[in-house]
Amino acid sequence: MCTKAKVSLAHLLCNWRTKQTAHIIGHLYTVPAREQGNIYKPNNKAMADDVGEKQVYDAHTKEIDLVNRDPKHLNDDVVKIDFEDVIAEPEGTHSFDGIWKASFTTFTVTKYWFYRLLSTLFGIPMALIWGIYFAILSFLHIWAVVPCIKSFLIEIQCISRVYSIYVHTFCDPLFEAIGKIFSNIRINTQKEI
Repeated sequence: MCTKAKVSLAHLLCNWRTKQTAHIIGHLYTVPAREQGNIYKPNNKAMADDVGEKQVYDAHTKEIDLVNRDPKHLNDDVVKIDFEDVIAEPEGTHSFDGIWKASFTTFTVTKYWFYRLLSTLFGIPMALIWGIYFAILSFLHIWAVVPCIKSFLIEIQCISRVYSIYVHTFCDPLFEAIGKIFSNIRINTQKEI
């Protein structure tokens, strides 16, 4: 009975932590519901819950929002260019209404389809290039930059101790003596009338 109570308590705590993690992760992206288990251990979700194993949420399996493709608003002020932002006719110099409408339609449709053509031709290669670039950047940061910084901080502690001993041994008495010399100087100012 006591062992079963411990298992139930561990099961409850594990479920609570998993829900909290899912709640925290849910702010970053919505966690896809997978009743059949996670991608690492499919079809054994019930067994994982019985054992008290926490679920693994992988960023590679998140679902993509096809409606809002800029959820972090990276390109709000950069590429939202409409016809009115580029071409405008001031009062007194207007073209024919049909020309204005045709220009608007031509600009909008050309921008729309040419962007689709470019993204079709270069989207996947550019995604591959940027994926490789950020993978290299992450790799260098994890395996080179952070260890170098940690190594530097460890080595600088030794240098800081030597520097501290040097300052306390040589500089402190010198500056203390100079301070005592200048502390006895008195300046009196008098105004002559």
